[in-house]
Amino acid sequence: MIQAAIFYLLAGATVLAGIMVISARNPVHSVLWLIFAFVNAAGLFLVIGAEFLAMLLVIVYVGAVAVLFLFVVMMLDIDFASLRAGFLNHLPLSMLLGAVLAAELILVASAWSFGDLALEARAAPAAARAGLSNTQALGTLLYTDYVLVFQAAGLILLTAMIGAIVLTHRSRAGVKRQSVAAQTARTPETAVALERPAVGAGVDTGAGVP
Repeated sequence: MIQAAIFYLLAGATVLAGIMVISARNPVHSVLWLIFAFVNAAGLFLVIGAEFLAMLLVIVYVGAVAVLFLFVVMMLDIDFASLRAGFLNHLPLSMLLGAVLAAELILVASAWSFGDLALEARAAPAAARAGLSNTQALGTLLYTDYVLVFQAAGLILLTAMIGAIVLTHRSRAGVKRQSVAAQTARTPETAVALERPAVGAGVDTGAGVP
């Protein structure tokens, strides 16, 4: 019964945080509510004994994705007024999707009943018999039966990362790039130019500087 009470408490907090994410007027507050939702979802994973998924949710989503969202929102000068300008144009489609979601929630709520969750029956029986935790069982499975698939996924992600770097650093016309080698190889003769302009004449600031 204690597990059920903790589950409903965390689930309610997660739903409330999700509502606040989409209803908060300040985007920074939305990201903070999103972090709160992730933390409560990690607590739900702990309740069912999936501590590895809870750890991934906190490390990856809270520690990386949500923090990245927070930095992007705080550093970029986004004109949110222009983003909300087209709200009325999409209002009919939004109301239709909202009605469909409300109907689904009503159907789920009509078949829902309060009771014991029996969370202990959801543990992995093979891992429990072997005396391993979920994290140990998952690591054993990944690095034995699925080691080739796991390594192939790593190669795909590595290829995607290299492709993104190549596309970002490709040479494009009209873009100034820093040449570290040219900067470190400069001498006082090439870096400094002494000019004696006449009275009232201008100075070419680019003269003698590569």
